[in-house]
Amino acid sequence: QVQLVESGGELVQPGGSLRLSCAASGSIFSISTMGWYRQAPGKERELVADSTSTSGGSTTYADSVKGRFTISRDNAKNTVYLQMNSLKSEDTGVYYCHGVLEVLKNTWANYWGKGTQVTVTS
Repeated sequence: QVQLVESGGELVQPGGSLRLSCAASGSIFSISTMGWYRQAPGKERELVADSTSTSGGSTTYADSVKGRFTISRDNAKNTVYLQMNSLKSEDTGVYYCHGVLEVLKNTWANYWGKGTQVTVTS
């Protein structure tokens, strides 16, 4: 079965860094967009960053994380990363991996990981 599995979330102090990883596994033909979302209690899930595999490539970042977070991919490993630097308390939340995966020939579907908790506190 196809799934996305996140790792790397933990408790850190403000100003610290974390690197989240998300690996897609199972029978996958290819992957287009992969990205990261986060959600705090009482708030809607929001896009943090995403990355496409289309020609030329494209990345998108939430304004709140620009200059601090970097999304990258290793397509050979079906893995996407989120390097988070200069973390702030407002970065706290559950981070979810999202991917658009070709799970059958010419059949694409959205997949979500179960989430990994990131807590930034002093």
